[in-house]
Amino acid sequence: MKPSKYARVKFLNKDKSLFFSVLRDNVDSYFHENQISKTGGRMILVKALALLTLYIGSYVLILSGQFSQWQMLALTAVMGIGVAGVGMSVMHDAIHGSFSEHGWVNKLFGASLYLLGGNVYNWEIQHNRLHHTYTNIHDVDEDITGKFLLRLSCGDKRKAYHRFQHIYAFFLYSLMTISFLWKDFKEISLYNQMSKTGLVKSFPRKEIIWLIVGKIGYILIAIVLPVYMLNLSFGQWLIGFLTMHCVAGIILSTIFQLAHIVEGACQPSPDEKGNIENAWAIHQLHTTANFSSRNYALSWYIGGLDYQIEHHLFPHISHIHYRAISSIVRNTAQEFNIPYNDKASFTRGLDSHIRMLKHLGTN
Repeated sequence: MKPSKYARVKFLNKDKSLFFSVLRDNVDSYFHENQISKTGGRMILVKALALLTLYIGSYVLILSGQFSQWQMLALTAVMGIGVAGVGMSVMHDAIHGSFSEHGWVNKLFGASLYLLGGNVYNWEIQHNRLHHTYTNIHDVDEDITGKFLLRLSCGDKRKAYHRFQHIYAFFLYSLMTISFLWKDFKEISLYNQMSKTGLVKSFPRKEIIWLIVGKIGYILIAIVLPVYMLNLSFGQWLIGFLTMHCVAGIILSTIFQLAHIVEGACQPSPDEKGNIENAWAIHQLHTTANFSSRNYALSWYIGGLDYQIEHHLFPHISHIHYRAISSIVRNTAQEFNIPYNDKASFTRGLDSHIRMLKHLGTN
């Protein structure tokens, strides 16, 4: 009998499971020898305050009413840059628990996701649990499955219009953060379905309340307050709102796509028993790619997500350490004859992603 598409997936390969224990020891030795913490410390705190100021400060300047409409529009674009920066460099680490050694600090800065229109509980399940555990597995990893007008998974049925997806994909990417407004509610029924096989728990009632409260709060801040204080027409508000979200969405989506929808990033399928013939850590290397380069400014802004391999293997280590441990990961992978997929630069990663969109759209 064919297993449920939401059945729990198991990773099996004892012969290669030694790799991760060796790698973990090598990485632990780096932190021990250098006497440094695996969390972000003061460095990430300064970054967080800078990016939150970029986002919130631009919003406050708009509300001051001291600028022309064109200047306010420019500030909404700056807000979008801030939204993406906070998402990648602040809340991402915080919800993974790598922002600080103190749990309350992680919760505080993880809550910045509410300021972006998202929901912390949904992110923990969809990203931390499902995406990071079952990376690039159809139906279980929502990042590649069932996307509107897009075919990012080999398991999705190919439609005629997919052959053009490399042309229109980036427009759809720009809608990522706007989709938080309704997508988070869809997760309620999805997680309840998944809970029947034990993959996740059913959506808790208290989290539904937090979800509603969070969305109402965001609507008040992002819609009601600026319209009321600035006496904006609906059209004026909509242009600014869409500008902010489209800037944020295209940055966030593009960075995330370069990690998994590129050449060399596999999409393994479980067998009839729900097994993946690979150890979990090996699976992460087979399904994830870097686009690491010497562009330190880009790496700083995107929260080290140009080192996605390191992030997927060690999500509880802050992104500020990824560049330093990348050579350890690469060398250990080479010792075990495991591929280390590095596109060498953002441009090469982007080119590879576009080619992959073409491939998925026609094959």
